[in-house]
Amino acid sequence: MRPDLLQRVVTLRAQRIAQQRTRVRQVVTRREGVRYEVDGHWLTGFCSNDYLGLSQQFAVVAAMQEGVARHGIGSGASHLVCGHHAAHEALEREVAGWLGYPRGLLFGSGFMANLAVIQSLLETDDVCVQDRLNHASLVDAAHLSGCHLRRYPHGDAEGALRQLSAVPKVAAMLATDGVFSMDGDVAPLKMLTLAARMQHALLYVDDAHGVGVLGEQGAGSVEQAGLTAKDVPLQLVTLGKALGGYGAVVVGDERLIGHLAEVARPYLYTTALPPALAAASLAAVRNARSNAQPRETLQVLIAHFRNVAAVHGLELMPSDTPIQPFLCGSEGHAIAFAEGLRAAGYWVTAIRPPTVAEGGSRLRITLSALHTPAEIDGLLEAVAGIRDVLAARRETAQ
Repeated sequence: MRPDLLQRVVTLRAQRIAQQRTRVRQVVTRREGVRYEVDGHWLTGFCSNDYLGLSQQFAVVAAMQEGVARHGIGSGASHLVCGHHAAHEALEREVAGWLGYPRGLLFGSGFMANLAVIQSLLETDDVCVQDRLNHASLVDAAHLSGCHLRRYPHGDAEGALRQLSAVPKVAAMLATDGVFSMDGDVAPLKMLTLAARMQHALLYVDDAHGVGVLGEQGAGSVEQAGLTAKDVPLQLVTLGKALGGYGAVVVGDERLIGHLAEVARPYLYTTALPPALAAASLAAVRNARSNAQPRETLQVLIAHFRNVAAVHGLELMPSDTPIQPFLCGSEGHAIAFAEGLRAAGYWVTAIRPPTVAEGGSRLRITLSALHTPAEIDGLLEAVAGIRDVLAARRETAQ
């Protein structure tokens, strides 16, 4: 008898409930800086990727409003029909120039961009070598392309080299996150560059969480590592993290980007982003590129966060980025921390499997240049207090 898909859904839902892995959306009514109104209560948020606070910056919002007045709310078609506006073109050029690449190509999201890159460049017999903790979009892109996916231990450039050397006669791509979204650490890009060069593989860096935050000019993990477009031929920049908007730009060699523009299905067969949104992202990029103050403020706050956490005896994972994970272990503990923080007025999301590995449930605390030291102090005091309460409960239960 044919399996019943509805019954399958019901069974899987019951499993998620038993494992404490259900997902519930929280509805935001209003937002002011890092403060969110949720269900009638104001919370100080420590879970947004708006690292520089650009999503509400005056010039960025003004550019959006002007773009809507000039172009309306939609682009009208895909880029190759009649949807490619001057704002799209300007944004692609600005991002490419900032990161030191000849050309950029705008996509609707980072997920779509990763699908486009890997599906357009790799064929069935080719290989894509990836870090074990790469973002799901890179992993899914490799699976959907039909190429062979080989994984190496997290941050292990020698492991990447071994995987590449095991398949020497096929076209190869070495793909990695620049900053890992759940751990907050940075890929060993210099060593990965060497591995890719030795094995004649194309190195592709998804720097969704690095651009705008890292590097002297804010150009991300590639710049921070002292590398250039010659070392990293293809790179992804998302517009929805530190740049505060939505969408993504792939930057690279003229030939590679030209190929994507002509054959990438996630580019060809979807409506272009609203030109007003592109105009807002252009203003955000120019701000991040020219104004180092938010980035410098953010680095000070990261150091303050880690120092105060140490005073409270809170063990953090090693990270010098705005992503500061606090490991909780079980799903139940992560949920208890998140609920306790919410009761104290703080919004931090509990991250659980399958987003992270079994036993790796955590609070993914993210910092913004808009936070104050006092807000950070209050959050960490609350985390420490919840830790002590949970420890006392465990002792009583024993």
